[in-house]
Amino acid sequence: MKLVIGITGASGMIYAKNLIEYCQNKFEVHLIITKPAEIILKHELNLTKSYFQDLVYKLYSPDDIAAPIASSAYKIDAYIVIPCSNKTLGCVANGIALNLVMRACDVALKENRKLIIVNRETPLSLINLENMVKLKKAGAIILPAMPGFYHMPNNLEDIANFIVGKVLDQLGVSHDFITYQPD
Repeated sequence: MKLVIGITGASGMIYAKNLIEYCQNKFEVHLIITKPAEIILKHELNLTKSYFQDLVYKLYSPDDIAAPIASSAYKIDAYIVIPCSNKTLGCVANGIALNLVMRACDVALKENRKLIIVNRETPLSLINLENMVKLKKAGAIILPAMPGFYHMPNNLEDIANFIVGKVLDQLGVSHDFITYQPD
């Protein structure tokens, strides 16, 4: 499976890190990290983008609009933006491609390919909600980072992996991140 993963400037870098670590050596991952995401990645996880270099097939600059993944001729199975900022959400919903993440999302929508938006920001304004509706109508999967707790998480990793599991569910990938533990 070929995936494009975009990391944008919203809190929730643990979701992206855990997803990429899960995908390592399983899928061909093309990764884009925006400049605001780099700042938050350093703040939240004390990581730099170089951490991901050996975990992915290719790491792109967000300014590389000539990258192969910017073209619909390059076949990708799914596109994931995790975490997705409201800025990126709004731009993608309105057909604005200011960087490679937004351009890749535009390709996904116009080619009817799987696009998973993991919005992390809260609360949501009416504009944010309307942008989500636009994207849903255009074929995107809106998967807000809203972890459940019925799996009885023991730590932050368990909470983050709940969302990673939901993303993997949308890809049709088996995992054991979410297990129901009744009383």
